[in-house]
Amino acid sequence: MIFQDNIIKKYLENVYFIAGTPCGGKTTVSRALGKKYGIPVYDIDERFDEHQRMSDKEHQPAMNKQFKDADEFFGRSVEEYRAWLLQNTREQLDFVLLDLIRLSQNGKIICDCHLTLEQAAQCTEPSRMAFMIKKPENLVEEYCNRADHQGFSNFIHSATDYEKAKATCNETLQSLNEKRYADIKKSEYFWLERDNARSVDETAELVAKHFGWGRA
Repeated sequence: MIFQDNIIKKYLENVYFIAGTPCGGKTTVSRALGKKYGIPVYDIDERFDEHQRMSDKEHQPAMNKQFKDADEFFGRSVEEYRAWLLQNTREQLDFVLLDLIRLSQNGKIICDCHLTLEQAAQCTEPSRMAFMIKKPENLVEEYCNRADHQGFSNFIHSATDYEKAKATCNETLQSLNEKRYADIKKSEYFWLERDNARSVDETAELVAKHFGWGRA
């Protein structure tokens, strides 16, 4: 069954999407906005295990692919790793959209997600879409240093050759996000580049202004 884009957009009118490149600040900003405006935040990463339990190997093969350890996971080629990440995200999107339709029936929802420009165009209007971006360099170190990503940090450090695993992961994420980073900056969509001189509250307020929140 295929739903037309206009139908999806209509049912997602209460959803405000915050996406972007890794370490761009989307989760931090989503949580700051949710706290300030009292709006629930839907984090797709937190929902993955639930969606995986609902999935099956026939229809969602990437979501159900099993790896025996970190050596097998990071031992793939960059091309294999990148293709798996893209397919994994696409498979989960079906679950995400159905969740959002249900959860947003009675009010606004902030969705912290991984939408591409093409997926954003299918799901929502530019006025409800914000991209938080960062130049995709040395992402693994920054990712591992975050308190909410210690599970990933422990996993990659369990690899027999951590430096090789880190290099593969960095190259994969960089190759996946370099064009996305450039395309977002050239697009019609609202975007903010990560700037450590700007506070979280200041950044969140810029996104809120784009969304039209707080206006009389």
